[in-house]
Amino acid sequence: MGIQDKPEEWQVTATATPFTGNKTSVRTDQVVMPDGSVHGRDYQVHPGSVAVLALDDEDRVIVLRQYRHPVRHRLWEIPAGLLDVPGENPLHAAQRELYEEAHVKAEDWRVLTDVYTTPGGCDEAVRIFLARDLSEAEGERYAVSEEEADMEHARVPLPELVRSAIAGDVHNNCLVVGVLALSAVRAGDGVDSLRPADAPWPARPFEA
Repeated sequence: MGIQDKPEEWQVTATATPFTGNKTSVRTDQVVMPDGSVHGRDYQVHPGSVAVLALDDEDRVIVLRQYRHPVRHRLWEIPAGLLDVPGENPLHAAQRELYEEAHVKAEDWRVLTDVYTTPGGCDEAVRIFLARDLSEAEGERYAVSEEEADMEHARVPLPELVRSAIAGDVHNNCLVVGVLALSAVRAGDGVDSLRPADAPWPARPFEA
């Protein structure tokens, strides 16, 4: 089987939520350590996310650039969004994000990889999909606002994005993980070895 992460839950003697925001909150747990001592652990509670590495028939990836205030950067990213509804099917959410952010639909969907973005301080889990056989979505474009109002769009060859990731020129977690994962899959067992789009996701269980 190789190495594999193992679910485990240490005893929590008390918990509090000192901050609750619009989409996320901050929780403080008092956790029993292996030596029996108890220590507080603060972390962000997050609903989870999906991201889409959309690859066209010219081997280009759809990317977006938008301002991210916490890091004071305008970042190149792949389409992504929150799992706004508890138990929401991640594939449906990914299809929605690809439509809303890029006005594109895809016929072929696979799970590229699953990650915890920052497990030392946040419980966010992200499922990154590979989407292929792309075409323009029907109807009018989704109306964007706030940070997305001046979002830039581009299609960039996959090898160029891989080089940019290694060089430290792009920093978005899902973009970097996605392009490196796809490059590794192609060099290894091939795209057909990827999990189906409806593969189980223990980190964020969902209904089919």
